[in-house]
Amino acid sequence: MHSALDLSSAAWRKSSHSTGDASTCVEVATNIPTIVAVRDSTNPTGPALVFTPAAWKTFTDKLKNNEH
Repeated sequence: MHSALDLSSAAWRKSSHSTGDASTCVEVATNIPTIVAVRDSTNPTGPALVFTPAAWKTFTDKLKNNEH
């Protein structure tokens, strides 16, 4: 069983690609060493996805290059 990751110190920022209607808002926290956390801003107490910085960079690079 995995212990819960403490994200209480996460500095969340909303994606510039989130829509204005608040139905598709993504927030990212990059201030915690060794992880990048991603969550649905409409459910801030809900689960977050956690990536290594390298995996997050690969993911965002592919999006920027339309490789999705």
